[in-house]
Amino acid sequence: MQSFRMKACVDLKLPVFTGTEARVEKNSMNCRNLRRRNCSGIVACGAGRNGNRRGENGSLSVSAGSSSKPLFSRSHNYALLKNQMEAAAKSEDYEEAARIRDSLKCFEEEVPVLRLRRLLKEAIADERFEDAARYRDELKEIAPHSLLKCSSDATTLGIRVQVRSVYIEGRSQPSKELYFFAYRIRITNNSNRPVQLLRRHWIITDANGKTENVWGLGVVGEQPAILPKTSFEYSSACPLSTQSGRMEGDFEMIHVDRVGSRSFNVAIAPFSLSLLGDGDGDTV
Repeated sequence: MQSFRMKACVDLKLPVFTGTEARVEKNSMNCRNLRRRNCSGIVACGAGRNGNRRGENGSLSVSAGSSSKPLFSRSHNYALLKNQMEAAAKSEDYEEAARIRDSLKCFEEEVPVLRLRRLLKEAIADERFEDAARYRDELKEIAPHSLLKCSSDATTLGIRVQVRSVYIEGRSQPSKELYFFAYRIRITNNSNRPVQLLRRHWIITDANGKTENVWGLGVVGEQPAILPKTSFEYSSACPLSTQSGRMEGDFEMIHVDRVGSRSFNVAIAPFSLSLLGDGDGDTV
């Protein structure tokens, strides 16, 4: 099975928002290197006097056990640390990656969703299925979207739709309750007939249960024709007012090899928009 990667630092196009869905212009997003930014400090496990403190390099260090309200939420800091660890590992700075990994472990004990995810994974691995069911139900109670992956894969009448979402820290403003998510979609025509994508329909739900339906012509300004055994890919984005949510929907398509063909709907299976990600890497 072929795979495609979705990174927070790809050439995403800057979005123009219409409702909740983000349309895309032709400007590239300049992704900052997390390891070079002055605000990208490591989150320490030991609580300071006020919970926050400045590191040796002038960067902000936030205690996982702080009782005072931090500049960003614990979940946001966890997402930043996760990105920093990946950047350190890719640059082969393994000492730094190990230090960040240890900080992540502290967060996993302090943040209920992360702790329950870890306990659920361990229970399944140990075949303690009664415990796994309990952890699963607790996760559903406190974070309805936490069990949904940040990717999905569905096939309708030979048309396969793969999706991967990522959190974009550089475009988010947690202090203003704005969380920015990008998603990349690959549509593969595994049938023997050419098709054209006519319309899109999204159902977007945030962590508070607020749902919005979005309809539009084509995708990113196009109504692409997809020949048999070929694919079409595009990137777009979605802002939320909560740290997590979900998207699902369908594409209206038509076979273009026969006059008078009736349109049909191709499912986009549900996927998560999550600041925390799902821990499975970035490959679909």
